[in-house]
Parts: sequence; structure tokens; C-alpha cells
Amino acid sequence: QVQLVESGGGLVQPGGSLRLSCAASGNIFSINAMGWYRQAPGKEREFVAGRTMFGSTNYADSVKGRFTVSRDNAKNTVYLQMNSLKPEDTAVYYCNVSPNNRGLGTAQSSWGQGTQVTVSS
Repeated sequence: QVQLVESGGGLVQPGGSLRLSCAASGNIFSINAMGWYRQAPGKEREFVAGRTMFGSTNYADSVKGRFTVSRDNAKNTVYLQMNSLKPEDTAVYYCNVSPNNRGLGTAQSSWGQGTQVTVSS
């Protein structure tokens, strides 16, 4: 089993930037993909960005060109650099990791506790 700890959330003005980090521990050797989901009050949790161990990435259309997901395999850590933040980016952001042969968000994936990101003027 993998344990995940997110950090880096906070309050920023529209147009500002934040960098989230997620450190994995436990059974880290089985991890394939690492990524991020978010959930705003009253809305469903949605995929934001993900990256495999070998560098392939996926982004939600709403964040393409503004967010960048990166990964330090040696540190077992995934990051989400968020630029040009908008009020609609306000949500709790959750780290998610999946093992080989399983995708992000599946029953076999592991979730962090979440970190709040608030974008407001």
C-alpha cells in the first residue's frame, strides 16, 4: 500500500501561481502513474493532470497551458505547478497514484488527504 502526503495549497489571487507537491511512501516500487484530481463544493471530483514513471503526461482541457505536472522518481514525489490561476480552479486537490496495469482513479489507486487551493481577489 502507498501513503501520500500533499502540501503547497493556499490562497492566491487570480493570475497567481502555486506549486503542489505529493510525497509517496510505502510500497513505492509498484507505482506507475502519479497525478492530481480536484473537487470543488457541490461538484464531482475531476482529473487534472497525470504523469507516468517514464514521462508521458495527460492534462484536463481546462488546465492545459497553465498547469504542469512533473515527477522526481528518486524522491518519489509528484508536483503540480499551477500558473495563471483562475477562480474556477478553487478546489481541494488530491494526489493519486496507481500501480502497474491500473489507471489513475481506479479502485487500485491510492489517494492523499487533499490540500485546499483557493483563488480569489
